[in-house]
Amino acid sequence: MRKPLIVANWKMNHTVKEGLKFATRIQKDLPSEGQVEVVLCPPFTSLYSLSVALSEKPTVKLGAQNCHWEEKGAFTGEIGAAFLKELNCEYVIVGHSERRQLFHETDKEVCKKIAAVFANEMTPIFCIGETEDQRDKGKTAEVIERQLGEGLKEVFASSAPALVIAYEPVWAIGTGKNATPEQAQEVHEAIRRWFVRHFTASAAGQMRILYGGSVKPDNTAVLMKKPDIDGVLVGGASLEVDSFARIVNYT
Repeated sequence: MRKPLIVANWKMNHTVKEGLKFATRIQKDLPSEGQVEVVLCPPFTSLYSLSVALSEKPTVKLGAQNCHWEEKGAFTGEIGAAFLKELNCEYVIVGHSERRQLFHETDKEVCKKIAAVFANEMTPIFCIGETEDQRDKGKTAEVIERQLGEGLKEVFASSAPALVIAYEPVWAIGTGKNATPEQAQEVHEAIRRWFVRHFTASAAGQMRILYGGSVKPDNTAVLMKKPDIDGVLVGGASLEVDSFARIVNYT
């Protein structure tokens, strides 16, 4: 049984003070321990403070929004995976569509980042998804398979079960649009079939696939009823405690 995974991606929101206040409140609103796994991915500036705060009652885990693929070096403004590991990060978001679009990240770079995250004993949340134009042209499957193939070139079969894939249709991120549960399930099922072909049926059965893209309290439960949707990657709706608590308590 795959434990549901609920991930908050705060993007460039919440100061350290705001993040600490959020973390304190959300821990009071969690369902019974063990029912779901909850991860907060704050800005880099909040990672240390939240790491300390969450260590006192580790019902919420810590994740980062990005990392560099090199361990260290002359990369002004970047953060190596080892730095994140030192702060007790357990997850790292890799290949988010905003990174791909705004900062021109390539599949090759995403691949190297995934390898760096695994090398530092953390779990990558590997984001994939098609644009509206690609969907309209019937290229969703082609885009998804290319991103999976290129991004996972350096992943060993033994690591595949630990992967988290986040399917984020780019046309649904921050737009208010949302893939229907049926559309999301169709792509999630295709992703799992891809893993059966390229890794193993066991790996495909163990790995978790999240849906991201205008996730809200009122659509989480219906998404989570689909057999291949194992959780959600939440953007805007994760910025308010009450909203995110409703998502976490979707049952």
